[in-house]
Order: sequence, then structure tokens, then C-alpha cells
Amino acid sequence: MFRRLSTLKVSQMRGFSALVQTKALVNGNWIDSCSRQTFEVKNPANGEVIGLVPDMTVEDAQRAINAAKEAFESKEWRSLTAKDRSNMLKKWHQLIEQNAQEIAEIMTAESGKPINESRGEVVYGNAFVEWFAEEARRIYGEIVPSGQPNREVIVMKQPIGVAALITPWNFPLAMITRKAGAALAAGCTVVVKPSEDTPLTALAVAKLAEQAGIPKGVINVVTTKKAAPIGELFCKSPDVRGISFTGSTQVGKLLFRNSADGIKRVCLELGGNAPFIVFNSANVEKAVDGAMASKFRNCGQTCVSANRFFVQEGIYDKFVSQLKQRVEALKIGDGKSVDVQIGPLINKMQYDKVSGFVEDARDKKANIIVGGKGLQELGSLFYAPTIVTDVPTSAHIYTEEVFGPVVSIIKFKDEAEAVQKANDTQRGLAGYFYSENLQQVFRVAKRLEVGMVGVNEGIISAPEAPFGGVKESGVGREGSRHGIDDYVDIKYICMGNLKYD
Repeated sequence: MFRRLSTLKVSQMRGFSALVQTKALVNGNWIDSCSRQTFEVKNPANGEVIGLVPDMTVEDAQRAINAAKEAFESKEWRSLTAKDRSNMLKKWHQLIEQNAQEIAEIMTAESGKPINESRGEVVYGNAFVEWFAEEARRIYGEIVPSGQPNREVIVMKQPIGVAALITPWNFPLAMITRKAGAALAAGCTVVVKPSEDTPLTALAVAKLAEQAGIPKGVINVVTTKKAAPIGELFCKSPDVRGISFTGSTQVGKLLFRNSADGIKRVCLELGGNAPFIVFNSANVEKAVDGAMASKFRNCGQTCVSANRFFVQEGIYDKFVSQLKQRVEALKIGDGKSVDVQIGPLINKMQYDKVSGFVEDARDKKANIIVGGKGLQELGSLFYAPTIVTDVPTSAHIYTEEVFGPVVSIIKFKDEAEAVQKANDTQRGLAGYFYSENLQQVFRVAKRLEVGMVGVNEGIISAPEAPFGGVKESGVGREGSRHGIDDYVDIKYICMGNLKYD
């Protein structure tokens, strides 16, 4: 049900109302949708409406594209030096840092993420702004020795133009800064479409970008529930030269197909089905620590979350026993409390998926040793942290990404079996394993069919590291020096008929 924009709900965001925006950002103006329609933003912990934002239309999105194109071509952006862009990004970084607590509170209110995790995301996400502020001055060209005596071969990198950034709800700040930081550093302009579940964080960081002096039209934010038609517009518009998307493999494939006619630059960070292997040689205590960090961060709602746990038979019982104790001790509740470690799932669709996966495993004779139920006494979207053992390969929690607080454990005999099972999926984003055998470390790290490997480590994301997957987990890389690549064209200039005499 649509409602007209109101400031009444903003007053409910106590303590951080200055950063809560109730309008979208297009061409430096905070505007309503041309349709005048809005949609509610709800707190998943209690269902309360915490804000109303514009439900932008395709027409609104086209206006944002036009603004980004005009800003790209203007002297205020395209002609800026790398140093100038770097300084603007540094100022944006400073403002995010100064407003970290307020942003974290907004994030927790709209995503349900525990406040300590939200604070951590602000630090992590802001690190990409800092990283790309520095990388803006390191987009180097080349002078290549020519095979002809009267020629010089020059290679330079230039921004592609307008980039459309489609971001998810699970990391509402970091997925924007990881994309926008790289795009702006390269000299591109952007149109951001945040998730309909978490638009307030996106608008807050856009407000700070405006305060940092980033020119109008360089960053545009389109809030909408009309994801499909606006996504199609991004793919088919000749004025959009690149698309960066983080989300499901199904949607990523659709965007890839729709971008084919325009031969757009496409960066896709899609779903995973991450293996987590614990070998007999592992330090079990460290493996359990890594399992807790990888699996239960953001209630298991991360694309690099461990999904299938393969534990070697020699330490299987010890690992399961210690993990069970840790899971049973988790504090569950509203994320605004500092002692809470597990919040709600983001929405009913996600709750139904997680619950359905567990029931499917139960029906297929898997053993549920912890959890396996909703926690309705806490709220309609809370699901108990769950451990499932004796998981058959036909179960959904084995073959698909669960995206929830569910650990599925499979016993294995030897290394070859573990690697074969880990690679038995069309997904290939992240993988983890624990081993104190150095030779085994190198063998397994090379053989896992994933884009990122955590060896004796459950948290692997960092701004200086290339983030991305293989197989159906996507194309391209974000973060690191490679994060710039999707936003620049390589131009070769041949200087001929030169005379050096």
C-alpha cells in the first residue's frame, strides 16, 4: 500500500534524524517520485515503520541516468585531475567516519543487523572509500617499446562513463562504497539503486557525499520497489556503459542477458555455496572460531557465508560438540542491544526460505541437533541458529545457498573426497578450510574452484584484496587495484612518423 511522503516517521528515528532522508537524490536535488508514490521501510526486528521513501519510476530512473551523463561530460567532473577526485573521496571518507554511529543505527534499524556488526560494516565499507581515494592517483598507463624506430606506443586508461550500481540489503553501505568508490576514482558517474529493504543507509551516505563536495549528478540514488523495469532500463540504455550488481545468481544472469545487445561492461558478484572443510590436522578450536565468524555474521545472510561444512572423521565429534556449545550460547534479539549477536532475517521471503530448507532436510532424515525452529516469541522473522548433521546430498541446504543461520555438516574420509564434494556445485565464490599441514594447504588452496580461499581464517574480505567468484558466482573483481578495471577503457595511441635526429 502506497502512502504520501511524511516526515512523521522520520521523528521515530531518534538520535540520527539529521541523516535520514525521505527523498531520492537526482542531479543534486532531493526529490519525490514523479508518481508521488512512496513505500515503507520497516524494522525487521519488530515490524515498525521507520521511514517512507519515494517509489521511483522508470521515468525517474531515466532522469538520473541523464543527470549522470551530463555530470560525466561536464568540466566539473571529467576534467578534474586524479588528485582532485582523490581529495573529494578522502573528504567523503572523513564524513562517514565522523557519522559512523548514526549510520550504524540507521543500518540496524532497517536491516536488523546487530549494532556491533553495523559499526563494523561502517568501518569496513568506509575502508573502500579510503582505498579508492588513494587508488585514484594510481590508474597508470604505459609506454610500450615499439617495434618501429619512428613510433611510440602509448596506453592510457579512461573512464567508461555512467555506471549503474545495483546493491543488496545485507551490506547496505559496503556494497555501495565498494562499487562507487572505484567508479568515482576512475572518473565515472553513478546511478545507485539500493535494495528496497535498506534504502535509508544508501541515502545517508549519499547525503555525506554531497557534503563532501562531490558535484551534482555524479552520485544519484534511485529508491524503488520497481526493480525489474528499472534494471532493464539500466541494461538497455545506451547512456549506461557499465553495470555492477551484487545479488542472486538468477537476477545476475538476467542482467547479463539484457546487457548483451549493448555490449556493456558488467561486473557481477553473485551467490555462493561456500564449503568449509576441517581436516584432521586442523586446530579444532580455531576452526570453530572461524565457523562461528563465517556462518553467523549478519544471521548467515552474507554471500561468502560458509554453507556446507565438511569435517574429517578423525575430529568430527570434537568439532560438532564444540560448535554446538558455541551456537547454544548465542544471544538472539533486537540488534539495537549491544549484547545481541543474532538478529532477525531480513523479510518473510527469506524466513520462509530458511525454514523451508530446514524442514526439507528434516523430511530427508537429516539430524537437527540445535535449533530448527522459528522464535516467534522474539518476532516473526527470528529463526533459531541451527546445526544439521547427516545431511543428504539431495537436501536443499546442501545444493543451494541457505542465506540464514543454518550449519549443515557432512563427514568425510580423505582429502580427495573433501575437495570433490566442495567443488560439486555450480557456485564458486568463497571457500574455507582448516589444516596445519603446509603441503595440504597448498594442494587444497589450488584445487578449490572458488575465487577466494580462507585458509585457517573465517573472515576474508578486505579493501586491498580482490573480491569475486568463478563459475556461476560472477564475473569481475571488486576491491583491490583490480576494482578499478571494470570502470576504465584501455586506449592505445600510436604516435607515428616521429623524427629523433
